[in-house]
Amino acid sequence: MADVTLYHNPRCTKSRQALKIADGAGDEVSVEVVKYLEVPPTADELRAIIAKLDDPPSRLVRRERWEDFDIVADDVATTDGIVAILTEHPELMERPLIVTADRAFIGRPTERVSELFADFG
Repeated sequence: MADVTLYHNPRCTKSRQALKIADGAGDEVSVEVVKYLEVPPTADELRAIIAKLDDPPSRLVRRERWEDFDIVADDVATTDGIVAILTEHPELMERPLIVTADRAFIGRPTERVSELFADFG
């Protein structure tokens, strides 16, 4: 059985779609759903995610509302910068975020999520 962690925001359409795909995976996959706004990842968890991220690490930080927090591109140019922003402002984490034992990726477009779960089938 494969273990998958889905960092989820119930208010996000793409995140809800990813959860629906995960729910349909059956008994082949154990899915842990983390509502990251309620239980944000720690700095160490973020570093572990970034270490296995398929996407450019800067994509973990949503671009919306940067001006509200005085964030600029240089702030997300390093792992330390990304971790600092997301530990202080978890609402800026891109979602859905899917993490397996050896891989992490942002589930946009949702076809990426479907492909992952198809690999387990």
